[in-house]
Amino acid sequence: MNRLTQLTPLDGAALLLLWGSWLVIGWRIEHPSAKHPSVTIIMTDYRREWMRQMITRDPRIFDASILSNLRQGTAFFGSGCMIAIGGVLAVIGNTEALQGVAMDLTIEGGPTLIWQLKLLVVVAFLTHGFLKFVWANRLFGYCAVVMAAVPNDITHSSAESRALQAAEINIRAAWNFNRGLRSIYYALGTLAWLLGPYALLVSTSLVAFLIWQREFASRPREILLVDIPTKES
Repeated sequence: MNRLTQLTPLDGAALLLLWGSWLVIGWRIEHPSAKHPSVTIIMTDYRREWMRQMITRDPRIFDASILSNLRQGTAFFGSGCMIAIGGVLAVIGNTEALQGVAMDLTIEGGPTLIWQLKLLVVVAFLTHGFLKFVWANRLFGYCAVVMAAVPNDITHSSAESRALQAAEINIRAAWNFNRGLRSIYYALGTLAWLLGPYALLVSTSLVAFLIWQREFASRPREILLVDIPTKES
């Protein structure tokens, strides 16, 4: 416990900002104001429209291809998280190598326990991301089954309701995928803590700004919000 005293109040403040930023920005992205929606919320309408259009599309090879690509993305990032977790845990377990890294990054290496704790925060974010990617992968699988149960006849009594069910499952899968991505962003930002609390404060601010900018002030968001005129119009 005496070794933990080497964590300064500034370290605590930086860690609090890290976790608080991660929670707040995630909540804001999924619960934005009606006048300024995030890209995540804007895309929900497109996903619902996708499923409505799918009802009369025959064959549905195009829809199956899109869903397959989405599942591949979750599998790729899930596998990447597993590899990253294994690599970080290997570094944590090798105290000699970790102490050498500490000496290279700082004037005084400090207790190895401190460095292990810092890397455990990285592992926590990566683990959260892995779990979200795995769940997103399963939800996309559920979505595929529901999509297959949607009748091609628009007049069928259950056609639109099942299509909307598929859309809602697809939306939940996408949200979990986005949560996993945010965890990876913050895991990378947390690595700056190895350089000290000031570096963590800066990296957390940069990560939060980057995520906010892409969700609320990016060019793709502007494109999604406007109807691009066609040549005929």
